[in-house]
Amino acid sequence: MKVLVNALSVDVEDWFQVGAFETTIARDEWDGLEHRVEANTDRVLALFDGAGVKATFFTLGWVAERYPALIRRIAEAGHEVASHGWDHARVFTLEPDQFRADLARSRKALEDAAGTPVTGYRAPSFSIDRRTPWAHAILAEEGYRYSSSIAPLRHDHYGWPDAPRRAFRPLGDAELIELPITLARVLGREITAGGGFFRLLPNAVTDGAVRAANADEAPAIFYFHPWEVDPAQPRVANAPLKSRLRHYARLGAMAGKLERLIASHSWGRMDAVAAREAERLK
Repeated sequence: MKVLVNALSVDVEDWFQVGAFETTIARDEWDGLEHRVEANTDRVLALFDGAGVKATFFTLGWVAERYPALIRRIAEAGHEVASHGWDHARVFTLEPDQFRADLARSRKALEDAAGTPVTGYRAPSFSIDRRTPWAHAILAEEGYRYSSSIAPLRHDHYGWPDAPRRAFRPLGDAELIELPITLARVLGREITAGGGFFRLLPNAVTDGAVRAANADEAPAIFYFHPWEVDPAQPRVANAPLKSRLRHYARLGAMAGKLERLIASHSWGRMDAVAAREAERLK
């Protein structure tokens, strides 16, 4: 069997910008909180450098505007800088014109900071779903080559269970590629192969999902966040218990788990994986 290159991706947002806290911490409070995204992303960059891998950093425009030197370091290290929207607003909470404006604002901040074109996009919380049939068309019109914005499962925060499980062209008249996040299966339940589930469960779960995808000659799409390697981050005591459990569990184990997963498979940038999948779909 040939060795497939899987997509390694990082959703760059700070600890207070996550979906778990969106009803607890207001956006107008963000600038007054302790910012840890730069130091945490630098830890991720060092981990990748030690492992000799390149990845894609889906970054909020809000972060790029405040930490342009960080974005430049990401690009200069050979990683791809891609868009995660402006301030983590879920796509299904926006109207089409608001989504287009969000894309433009975040892209400008990212490209100004990185000095490289931004052609990839990931919706906050995988929030492109059946409620946003217009989103892919806007991405194509704005010149994006690929999106990785769909989780093809049922989840209380996201999901489009009827979506394809492998890269596909969501539009009949555009070259845009959608790369859904890879799924794993635990006790008959489908979960995403990354993020909190990766932290909470044994490496064997995600390792098995990557191997299963590769056995079907498909690249796996894996993701995590810089705040997940930061066990010393502030605690939000008034957040719902379920949100706190999801956010804080096993943060101290994350770096070691990442090192083992990265060493077990072949990894690369999302844009390279998208290009190979585009050739397959011709």
